[in-house]
Amino acid sequence: MAAAAAAAAAAAAAAAADLAQIPDVDIDSNGVFKYVLIRVHAVPPPGTAAGESKEIVRGYKWAEYHADIYDKVSGEMQKKGIDCECLGGGRISHQSQDKKIHVYGYSMGYGRAQHSISTEKIKARYPDYSVTWADDGY
Repeated sequence: MAAAAAAAAAAAAAAAADLAQIPDVDIDSNGVFKYVLIRVHAVPPPGTAAGESKEIVRGYKWAEYHADIYDKVSGEMQKKGIDCECLGGGRISHQSQDKKIHVYGYSMGYGRAQHSISTEKIKARYPDYSVTWADDGY
């Protein structure tokens, strides 16, 4: 019994380590583009409590729809054995020359992301930037 518990603890620790390897923020370096806020979950071993989770921000100019970003990211996560769910979306205006990022708007398909969470993640990734958010706009 102790061996099973130890194995489950080791698997949970490995899953948490996998989450730590996932960057909190991956956005294009300049321009205005769609973004999604995604919660990634370490999949716990059977018979154990819910696994670790964290939120990540992904935004790219190539995406015509918010779902394009989520589909790409969720596919990558599934290959790593990590579950995810989209918490909402919006837009990002990234002005790298001025060191400004503004998060705003919403996704028609996923609803409005909690921009305050997205902004905190972005501020941590871009500490020398002015990072703002608003619920206005589309």
